[in-house]
Amino acid sequence: MEITEVVVRPVEDEKLRAYVSLTIENALVIKDIKIVEGKNGLFVSMPSRRRKNGKYQDIAHPINSDFRKTIEDHIFNEYKKIMGDAHMAPRAASVESEHAYGEA
Repeated sequence: MEITEVVVRPVEDEKLRAYVSLTIENALVIKDIKIVEGKNGLFVSMPSRRRKNGKYQDIAHPINSDFRKTIEDHIFNEYKKIMGDAHMAPRAASVESEHAYGEA
């Protein structure tokens, strides 16, 4: 599966660093992916929604760790191109389970 486009839109917020749109094989777009500054560095948060019980549930997410790493690498490479090395905090370790912006 080929990632054909990554669009990073930086924002200035307390923890949120950017919104990302990711295109896969010029056929599928995933929007509202977030780059978030957590206590252990930057991480990618997939689009999610808050459930009635207050917990977040991913709307779209990679099924395996290899594709998750591929997505993260593409996103962070594009973020680095746009923002430069100075904005690249250490990356947090990937988390396979759900995590939402603000819970890191």
